[in-house]
Amino acid sequence: DDDKQDAAVVDVSAASGSQKAATVLDQPFTKPDLVLTDTAGKKFDLRERTAGKPTLVYFGYTNCPDVCPLTMSNIAIAAKKLPAAERAKLQVVFVTTDPKRDTPKALGSWLKGQDPDFIGLTGDFDAIQAGARQLGISVEPAHKDKNGKTVSTHGTQVVAFSPKTDKGYVLYGEQATADDYTKDLPQLVEGRKP
Repeated sequence: DDDKQDAAVVDVSAASGSQKAATVLDQPFTKPDLVLTDTAGKKFDLRERTAGKPTLVYFGYTNCPDVCPLTMSNIAIAAKKLPAAERAKLQVVFVTTDPKRDTPKALGSWLKGQDPDFIGLTGDFDAIQAGARQLGISVEPAHKDKNGKTVSTHGTQVVAFSPKTDKGYVLYGEQATADDYTKDLPQLVEGRKP
């Protein structure tokens, strides 16, 4: 009996370690109707400007101490490994959840440290929140924590949109690594399932 219990524990731990970073959605998301301001201070219509292009969308903020910079860094590492032609197609869009502090200039400066080709968007918080909700991502207004530090509570999902359908068909959680994105980006660029 003891041997069976030990085997069960081993099996459970092995199974939990093999979770995929990506979730292919049965019901793909429609790309949010978001018109915001890019890092150059120009109007950016998300649907129009990314139509027919493989696009990753992430909602976060530049003052985030952990998940946001790590997520963007992981995507940047993977994107740099793509062949130049595929790399040129990929659109990575970072939408701020803290528009009061993330001005176009602040966003541009921060994203340059991640990848100068990444697109940063800011604008009206209500529009940003509504866009995130269309993707099932929770975004709350920035607030002061108990230590007086301004924080922005937001979902940490990255949504991949197909260049074929412009639908958000793959979801990544914060546990996705640079290796996960490196493995999946070639398929995502072509609109295939990872």
